[in-house]
Amino acid sequence: MSVGEMLAATVPMARTLKLEFVETSPEKAVVALPDQGEFHNHVGGPHAGAMFTLGETASGTIVLAAFGDQLSRAVPLAVSAEIAYKKLAMGAVTATATLGRPAADVVAELDAGERPEFPVSIEIRRGDGAVTGEMTVVWTLRPNG
Repeated sequence: MSVGEMLAATVPMARTLKLEFVETSPEKAVVALPDQGEFHNHVGGPHAGAMFTLGETASGTIVLAAFGDQLSRAVPLAVSAEIAYKKLAMGAVTATATLGRPAADVVAELDAGERPEFPVSIEIRRGDGAVTGEMTVVWTLRPNG
């Protein structure tokens, strides 16, 4: 099962919004929110909450792709999130997530018995390529036990 399939199967909001997992790797995750009238805001574009969920899901996708091999000893958890809405989003939008620190550095901290934190940066773009939102989610790997 791919990371996207796993998230779609286990995260109800991803299914509710019908998110599409376009690309998933430890270096980049791209998740799309199709244009759906039931999730529009008062001006006819995707609701801010739907775009937040899209960005947070993209961040979780890259976290699982980069650290899925650590799940037997640590649980990934979102610590904080910040979003800035830059331009009006209309139609389908995509979120592209990238790790803010090398995965090897995060794992080294986990190996040292620490609880590492690391940022994930997300850009949300509309179909014409314009950036409509920027988001940062800080994640941690909480050691089991």
